[in-house]
Amino acid sequence: MPKPVEVERIQTGVRIEKRLLKVLKGLAELKDMTLGDLLEGIVLHAFEGKAPFSRETLQEIEQLRKLYGLTLRSSDSHQLKERKS
Repeated sequence: MPKPVEVERIQTGVRIEKRLLKVLKGLAELKDMTLGDLLEGIVLHAFEGKAPFSRETLQEIEQLRKLYGLTLRSSDSHQLKERKS
């Protein structure tokens, strides 16, 4: 079993698209992990050019996307504009 790596975490106030957050929270719940742990894993995989999810997890994500109406795709990432309240 790998030895745990000690890290220092800080609280942050990140703004994120509402439906995307719902999908991430749902996935974290399915995987019995915190949202922060899920995000750290996704980012660490991305930094190394690795896919963070198995085929099974991608199917779960697709179900959550449908449930929460998340239609955004990676191609939308640099086109997002915040709705004015």
